[in-house]
Amino acid sequence: MLTKFLIAGAIYLGILVFLVRRTRVKEKTTSSYLLGGGNIGFVIGLFTTAATLFSAFTVIGMPDFFRTHGIGAWIFLAVSDTMMVYALIRVGEMLRRKARKLDFKGMSGLMVNTYGAKLAGYVAFGGAVIFLIPYIAVQISGISIFLNAAFPNAIPVWAWSLIIVGIMILYSETGGLRAIMYNDTLQGILLFITIWIIGWNCVSHFGNMTSMFDKVESISNELLSVPGPKGLFTTQFLIISAIAIISLPFTQPQISTRVVIMKSSSALRKMAIGLGIVAILIILPTLFMGMYGAVLYPEASTQEFIGHVLLYDQAEGIAALGLIGLIAAAISTSDSQIFALGSELRSLLTLGDKKAILITRVFIFFFGILALIFSILSTEHLVLLARTSFTGTAMMGPMILVGILSSRKPSLLMPIVTVMALITFILAKIGIIPSKIGVLEVELFLFSILAIACVLEGFLLGKAKGTTSKN
Repeated sequence: MLTKFLIAGAIYLGILVFLVRRTRVKEKTTSSYLLGGGNIGFVIGLFTTAATLFSAFTVIGMPDFFRTHGIGAWIFLAVSDTMMVYALIRVGEMLRRKARKLDFKGMSGLMVNTYGAKLAGYVAFGGAVIFLIPYIAVQISGISIFLNAAFPNAIPVWAWSLIIVGIMILYSETGGLRAIMYNDTLQGILLFITIWIIGWNCVSHFGNMTSMFDKVESISNELLSVPGPKGLFTTQFLIISAIAIISLPFTQPQISTRVVIMKSSSALRKMAIGLGIVAILIILPTLFMGMYGAVLYPEASTQEFIGHVLLYDQAEGIAALGLIGLIAAAISTSDSQIFALGSELRSLLTLGDKKAILITRVFIFFFGILALIFSILSTEHLVLLARTSFTGTAMMGPMILVGILSSRKPSLLMPIVTVMALITFILAKIGIIPSKIGVLEVELFLFSILAIACVLEGFLLGKAKGTTSKN
């Protein structure tokens, strides 16, 4: 399989080189380098957004998640994704209008302009760094461990991580956002094809889907219902996860930037609807893979199960394609997120284009090295860490939405409450304070506080408007 993997890898790297040469910008400006020149169509917009959402945690984490906790996540994910699409269409257009009005360079900079205070921008930037770097790191770590397991006598785990991060940094530094978006398109297509071939092979093992679910039911009926065999899918868990998913387009900068640079409202609507469809079509085969593992490898570790479902139980050609798909998925999402962090930093600077972009490129390198260090140290479960990352960034959602929707300058209430919520969430996650406050999970309690703050901010804005009208 090593030979097939090297051939497939060489072809993939060759396509990357071709794409970066085609999309490389000679004169790096905020528009060309950091915003991809703007004006992207719905096809590229669809694939680049999908690729930033579905990465290594989808291919490795979701099958193991279904295998361990059952299919209870399926309907929940479908409903949550539909709600995300609706929010993307409605709020996305408002974001686009405000971004054009305020010379958008990044969500952090937009918050500074909207609130009239740098605190709001620092909160948006700080939250993104705190929750995205560990998420990037665990993807790199997961893929590196998997490659080491596939080729144990090749190179150590840290060397795989170094290679992956090196490709990410080089690609981001050289091509800018447009090159990343074209890479995303390549990765999205490759991921879609690979995951469906493997998923369908898992169904074919049982003959058909009916036989597969009958076999799962005979093994553990709890896998086919909520809250699942380990009781994970509680009402609070599902509500918190839904809020995190719905908030993604506005709280994760790599996605919000893509929303802003869509060339038209029509392109945005098509992209949003397509994203909902693609989300279902990508997650569905991971369900098949999870049920396959629940029957054949119920007691195996995550690494053992994924090794069988992606490598040892597949033909060598499919296994090699699966490995390339995993690497592409990790690189695509990770370089998008690292590049977005660099762009967010630039949006807080008031320097000229050349100096600001130079600093941005330096920090893209810095964030890449930081992710590499974290990847060597990280061991947490992929899906649950992804959920923690999404939930953490979702804490910024109310502040960002108030900034987007307000026609007047909001007070500093939302940035202050958001900082307090982020600190509380982090302290709960590292075990310094309890993870429950009364009967509520700490996340749900914090979201409730943020919602109350939004209502209060709305009252203050309404009162200020009324006072201005009287005067």
